[in-house]
Amino acid sequence: MTAQAADAVWDAIYGISRFAALATMAELDFAAHLRDGPLSADQLAARCDAHPQSVRRVLRELAGMGFVRSVPEGYEVTEAGLILADDSPGSLRSAIRLVGEEAYWNGMGRMPKTVKSGVSAFRELHGSVYGYLGAHPETAVVFDDYMARRAIPFAEGLADHYDFTGVERVVDVGGGRGQLISAVLAAHPHTRGVLFDLDRVIPSGREAIAAAGLADRCECVVGDFFVQDGIPVADAYILSNVIHNWNDDDSVRILSNIRSAMPSTGRILIVEIVLPDDDSPHVGLDADMRMLALIGDGMERTRTEYQTLLEKSGLNLSEIVELPGWASVVVATPM
Repeated sequence: MTAQAADAVWDAIYGISRFAALATMAELDFAAHLRDGPLSADQLAARCDAHPQSVRRVLRELAGMGFVRSVPEGYEVTEAGLILADDSPGSLRSAIRLVGEEAYWNGMGRMPKTVKSGVSAFRELHGSVYGYLGAHPETAVVFDDYMARRAIPFAEGLADHYDFTGVERVVDVGGGRGQLISAVLAAHPHTRGVLFDLDRVIPSGREAIAAAGLADRCECVVGDFFVQDGIPVADAYILSNVIHNWNDDDSVRILSNIRSAMPSTGRILIVEIVLPDDDSPHVGLDADMRMLALIGDGMERTRTEYQTLLEKSGLNLSEIVELPGWASVVVATPM
């Protein structure tokens, strides 16, 4: 066994400990408590209603990671640590809280069981992710915030790097709080939009669109992409972080429903991670492990797999536009 291989294994093992410290910082909101000035471990524990000695031990780990800093008065939050404050630009607090949620950890920890059975251990324990969120509204709030923040780089990338010339009406299918459609409308004043999602999500989406000053150009429609009737007619349809949640049969059903609603000149913009067709390292492979553990049927796909999926849906893969970061736009047009 090489030293390099051993180092990689130990790094993965100790990475769980580092994540646990971050999860504690996020859940107990250390950044918010420390941003107005340093506190001793005892003072921070009192603010968080936590055990002082345990807080002190976590702070030491966080200091080694650079998220807090030891000072004579105790500990202060660093610039890096502020990313775990809710009101910081680009905050990742909800992302850490979601991954640290007990059911999420259960699902990831039971990966060997999932691989042996082919059935997500999370689903066996808790049912579908969306059913779980419906039964746990406090987690659903964290999930919705995580999805909204995760959508920001996708939204900016799509708005800036895809050519919307000739698109007068665009539907954001399963668009959540509307970050993506809002970015597209703001960048392309000639377009009008539709936010299309479930009734649980539309109220917060309507508020966000109004806050962005786009209520006069974007309507909010309650609907289900598994039901063909009700999908609005448009020049373009955005599916961002949707298809990867479903198996091939369900994905074909979603795409076919949109294909039936769209005009012959329409297009579908699938904003997803596109994996390489070979085994090259890619951040999407990590995402695919999470999909395997938590969703089961959901998966990240390669270009070839997307092409096959589209052909089964009566669509052509016309191009793939790479966005900054790790996402791409898979552009589909009717056969």
